[in-house]
Amino acid sequence: MPEAELKNIALLIDADNTSPRGIDPVLTVMAELGQVNIKRAYGNFAKNNLANWDKITHQYGIRPQQQFDLTAGKNATDMAMTIDAIDLLYQGKVDGFGIMSSDSDFTPLVTRLRQDGLVVYGFGSTKKTPAAFKSACTRFIDIDALIKEAEAPLENDGEKPGMTTADANSDIDDDLVALLATAVKASKRDQNGFASLSEVGKIAGNRSSFDVRNYGFKRLSDLFYSIDQFEVENRDGNGLYVKRVR
Repeated sequence: MPEAELKNIALLIDADNTSPRGIDPVLTVMAELGQVNIKRAYGNFAKNNLANWDKITHQYGIRPQQQFDLTAGKNATDMAMTIDAIDLLYQGKVDGFGIMSSDSDFTPLVTRLRQDGLVVYGFGSTKKTPAAFKSACTRFIDIDALIKEAEAPLENDGEKPGMTTADANSDIDDDLVALLATAVKASKRDQNGFASLSEVGKIAGNRSSFDVRNYGFKRLSDLFYSIDQFEVENRDGNGLYVKRVR
């Protein structure tokens, strides 16, 4: 469910709270929005645990923003990222942002950026990221799922194996089913109760930071096919339609 293509995108990376293994799949997702012309990673790169960022920054054209730990317990990285994001906002040259972090401290920043109508994609660990940060983003995407997909071995036909229905269903809970059901109900439905899948996807996305990739699927239709509470109908020439059956 890509947003309308934008011209100039900024990707700001909290290197203290994310893995360099996620850079390639994150940039692939960010390409949905437009050209990622600004790529910056923030952290104290003198630390041993950030040593792996060295080659990554050169490989992907990421500008490292060194932040020394001047005071114990204070996070200069968060402050620097926030200041740069607000500077970019007021310069008026950025149409959208990607924020790579699992830190809830960025929730007010994301909220402020979205108040000006900017699209903000969040990338972090679903298990570590607080709900407030996820909900504030236009889309929040589980970086662990992206890494798992990117590092999956190729099949003989060159395609990566997708998550099986059994594996995917383990991540599908009542809250997700309720969200999808509400989106179907809010959509325009025909006499048989079917709603356009594209309209359902837009409504679900507008109601939360929902993204199908967090559940191991590349397409919204695959997610619906995997849930037996919904029926998907393929109407040749008119796209896919979905309704709740129980």
